[in-house]
Amino acid sequence: MTVFDYNAGAGLYPCKTINRRGSLVYKRFDSVAEALRFAIEDMPASLLRGSVLEVEEARFDGLQMRKLYEDDAYPLTRRLEGITGLPAKVEIARS
Repeated sequence: MTVFDYNAGAGLYPCKTINRRGSLVYKRFDSVAEALRFAIEDMPASLLRGSVLEVEEARFDGLQMRKLYEDDAYPLTRRLEGITGLPAKVEIARS
């Protein structure tokens, strides 16, 4: 199993849309974790599908970004409210 480095620098290329009114353009992040947080939590969900995350020389599409964000190894705290389509990760106490 390959360990993914969430601390590596990353570039995010938001989806280009014909009617884009916002100013979402290429953005550089100090870590993949921060880029994923921005892409999943702050960008409009409609833009995730066509967006690309570039880490070193690897590229990840919207579905792959969501999987990396949902992975147990993701190091940052997730904002649960306002994120549609993401199940809340609930810790179950074991006795």
